[in-house]
Amino acid sequence: MKKIASVMLATAALAFVLGGCSNEGNDEGLGGGSTNKIGVAIYKFEDTFMIAVRKSIEKNASGIAKLDITDSQNSQPTQNSKIDAFLSKKMNALIVNPVDRTAAGVIIDKAKAKDTPVVFLNREPLPEDMKKWDKVYYVGAKAEESGTMSGQIIVDYWNRHPEADKNGDNVLQYVMLKGEPGHQDAELRTQYSIQAVEDAGIRVEKLEEDTAMWVREKAKEKMASFLEDKGDKIEAVFANNDDMALGAIDALKEAGYFTGDKYMPVVGVDATAPALQALKQGTMLGTVLNDSDNQGKAAVLLASLLAKGSEITKESLGFEITDSQYIWIPYQKLTKENATSYKK
Repeated sequence: MKKIASVMLATAALAFVLGGCSNEGNDEGLGGGSTNKIGVAIYKFEDTFMIAVRKSIEKNASGIAKLDITDSQNSQPTQNSKIDAFLSKKMNALIVNPVDRTAAGVIIDKAKAKDTPVVFLNREPLPEDMKKWDKVYYVGAKAEESGTMSGQIIVDYWNRHPEADKNGDNVLQYVMLKGEPGHQDAELRTQYSIQAVEDAGIRVEKLEEDTAMWVREKAKEKMASFLEDKGDKIEAVFANNDDMALGAIDALKEAGYFTGDKYMPVVGVDATAPALQALKQGTMLGTVLNDSDNQGKAAVLLASLLAKGSEITKESLGFEITDSQYIWIPYQKLTKENATSYKK
C-alpha cells in the first residue's frame, strides 16, 4: 500500500509540474497576468496590405496573447462561421477585419451575447453599429485623408512639370482604378483625391473609371483597356491602392512608358514593399503610407487589454483614443524623395 501511495504522490507532483509549465493561459501578459486567447479574422490572407498587418499582429502579440488567425477568403458567410467558432472556443477577445463593413452589427450582437470584446480593424463598421456596445473598438485610418494626399501628390507634379499637360488645355485628364464598389475606402479615396486636385485650382476631366477589386492583375487588364481607348489623352492615373497602381504600371510598361521621355504619373495608397521599390525605380510617382505596423500593433494591444478587463486609456494603450472607441493611425505622403526615410 505504501508503494502504491508513493506512486500516486509522484504522479500528482508530475502533473502539477507539467501543468505549471503549460503556456496555455499563464504567460505573463501586458501589465502582468495571464496570456489571453484572441481570435483574429482577416478578410483575405492574400491581400498585400493585410499580409503586412497580420505580420504586425503576430509580432506584437508575443508574450501578451495567444492568437488564432483565420482567413475569411473574402466571404462574409465564411467569416461569420469563423466568428462562431471563436466564440464557441471562448476566446477572450476578437480582432475582426470585416469582409463587409455592414455585417459588423451581427458580429457585435454575437460577441456581446458571449461578453467577448471586439476590435474591428481597417474596415470601419457603420457608426450605429459601433454604438451598440462599449466593448467595441475600431483601429484604422481615415480614408478621406489618404485620398487628399493622393491628390496632393498629383498636384505637386502637375505644378512642377508643365509638360504633364500633354494637350496644353489646362485640364488634367485622368483615369481612376477603384477598389470594391461601395467599399468605404474606395469611395472616399476616389472622391477626396479628385477634390484635392480641384481645391488646388486645377480643372479635371475623368476619361475612364473602373473597379479592379484591389487586385494587381485586374488593374493591369483595366489599364490596358484604358490605353487602347484613350491612349495619349491620359495625363494621370489614380489608384485606390498600391496593387492596382502597380498593375497600371505593368500595362504602361508594355505600352512603352517609363523609357526615354515617355512618362505617366501614377499614384497609389498603402506604401507596400513593391510600391516602395517602384518609387525607387521611378515608375510610381507617389503613394500614401497606410501604417500597417501600427494598425496591427494597436489592434492586438487593445484586444489584449480588453480581454483582461483593463481600463482603456492613452497611457495603457500607447495610442490616442477618439470618441472612446476609435484609434486613428495617420497617413503619410511618400515619393521618391522621402521614401528612403521609410523602410518597409
